[in-house]
Amino acid sequence: MDLATIIGLVMGFSLVLFAMVSKTSISNFVDGASAMIVIGGGIASAVMSVSLATVMKSGKVFSKAIFHKDQSAQKLIDDLVGYAEVARRDGILSLESAIKDADDPFITMGIQMAVDGTDPELIEQIMNNELDAISERHESGRAFFEAIGKYAPAYGMIGTLVGLVIMLLNMADPDSIGPAMAVALITTLYGSMFANMIALPIADKLSIRNNEELTLKTIIIKGVMSIQSGDNPRIVEQKLKTFLPPSMRDADSKESAE
Repeated sequence: MDLATIIGLVMGFSLVLFAMVSKTSISNFVDGASAMIVIGGGIASAVMSVSLATVMKSGKVFSKAIFHKDQSAQKLIDDLVGYAEVARRDGILSLESAIKDADDPFITMGIQMAVDGTDPELIEQIMNNELDAISERHESGRAFFEAIGKYAPAYGMIGTLVGLVIMLLNMADPDSIGPAMAVALITTLYGSMFANMIALPIADKLSIRNNEELTLKTIIIKGVMSIQSGDNPRIVEQKLKTFLPPSMRDADSKESAE
């Protein structure tokens, strides 16, 4: 579970709720019709802007923002260096059995092509094509939540306008104008909350997840190509460590020295 996402959601809602209850009752901010306009309308327009397949996968995509298991780039590099050592010691054909327990199918695909004697340029092309396909799938899922964040505030304004029309049609009762105006403005509040507290942060988090996965996949591509070319395991490690931040490289070097 991604604690940063959970903490952010809880903090955001807690602060808004505190502001509400500190001056009046929370019940004054509850309106079912307003919620239906904003949530239903925002999702409806987002559905129109993407494919049905993307909509069907939106639940799974959302879960990636909440429930996410971090992958260690250092462990991935260690695994690839281990494969390089096996290839250096026993020959590249020995990797066919070594990759049976690989955690990432992307590693298995790349090394299997190297074992089969596939042309290096073709290996790199195939793996980069797969990388592009992964990026496109991630982008479509992220775009759905970004669309919700874009349309929800507009539906908040639509709801407010609907409320104002209803209020103006009932001007005969001056005492009802204030409460009617408050209900109309609640829809705008809901639109802003739905967009800026849920939809847009989720879209941004999915973008981060995408960049993280693409970095890991790029490490795999560089590692496979280095192994295929017969590089020394130390060279493989040095090449792949360029993807790590300097602080992690220094920490790893200190551990090796000890």
